[in-house]
Amino acid sequence: MRLLLLLCCLLPLLSSAQTATLLHPAAVFDGETLHPGWAVLVEGEKITAAGPAATLVAPAGANVLELPGLTLLPGLIEGHSHLLLHPYNETSWDDQVLKEPLALRVARATVSARNTLLAGFTTSRDLGTEGAGYADVGLKQAIDQGIIPGPRLLVATRALVATGSYGPRLAAVEDLPQGAQQADGVDNLVRAVREQIGHGADVVKVYADYRWGPGGTTEPTFSLEELTLIVQTARSSGRGVVAHASTAEGMRRAVLAGVETIEHGDGGTPEVFRLMKTRGVALCPTVAATDATSQYRGWKKGQEPEPARVVAKHRAVQAARQAGVTFVMGGDVGVFPHGDNAREMELLVTDYGFAPLEVLRQATSGNAQVFHLADRGRIAPGLLADLVAVAGDPTRQVAALRQVRLVVKGGVVYKQP
Repeated sequence: MRLLLLLCCLLPLLSSAQTATLLHPAAVFDGETLHPGWAVLVEGEKITAAGPAATLVAPAGANVLELPGLTLLPGLIEGHSHLLLHPYNETSWDDQVLKEPLALRVARATVSARNTLLAGFTTSRDLGTEGAGYADVGLKQAIDQGIIPGPRLLVATRALVATGSYGPRLAAVEDLPQGAQQADGVDNLVRAVREQIGHGADVVKVYADYRWGPGGTTEPTFSLEELTLIVQTARSSGRGVVAHASTAEGMRRAVLAGVETIEHGDGGTPEVFRLMKTRGVALCPTVAATDATSQYRGWKKGQEPEPARVVAKHRAVQAARQAGVTFVMGGDVGVFPHGDNAREMELLVTDYGFAPLEVLRQATSGNAQVFHLADRGRIAPGLLADLVAVAGDPTRQVAALRQVRLVVKGGVVYKQP
């Protein structure tokens, strides 16, 4: 009986996919602008109308959902997550990769997916399973088939690393399981990219640099030629490439190779960010991961000076903004708890000087544009009925994003007042 009750709690509050519903919030944020007094009509899995409430007429038999005091907005889009990871202050990355059974990691990930959805994030770009193979593809299938609740996923599967550059590392152990797929040179890289695509990758992720220099310093991994080959191979299948890169040279090579986004970018220089602007490459700064790992290592935030890593992140974000680089909203969640995704948006506002409206646009229409998701990220007729309602006005107070009252994905209600 307890198991049955638990399973019932994990299932969405089902609504008929055929019944029209008219939503009456206090205001609608359409992905760009706040509209007080608007309403939204949903039929099936799509939005069919949005505009001033007085102009919308619901079909006969439609449900009317009153949402007083709430702002309705597009389902939020997480730009950088790892559903197969959980916070490093619970279990170190090495131990997760080396010691946790795959079944345990997948079971935990199903809960993480649910927590992400209920936090208002109806889409998530998951950038690597970190040693869990192609388990993200299975998670995506389970969500799409309605077996488990979770966001719509864009998955990167295993990710690509240069041989010897990634982890885990134990000098006394040969053939140690790795957190990503190792490949080098023309034949191996083409094969690896195609393998990942064949297994279900929506996007290819490459580590353009990593901590493999003398004394563990971060240095570039792949050559410009190798990175270009990765991008060309992926692009020929209609897929983009994202690059983990935190050194100026690693970022420069990745940008010249044609990647679509740079993840982290801590060591970016004004010159590199100007190059990113020129080439149309977006930055996902993942400030929440830097904040979390710094505190895991003992930093007492608010009581002690900022550690060098946080100072570098501030410098990079400021330089990127000055260069006019497009920002992706993504926190590297998994480093910190899934469901706490709004932490990235809060920090961008409170610690990095962004306006709430800026980060809200990043997490909706902005991410949708960068990720080529033309069917979501805005509230407009014909788009997916992925909707979230929060208490208050998130265009003025980012804290409102913590007050999620309604979550709808594809016209199905997963959380309601």
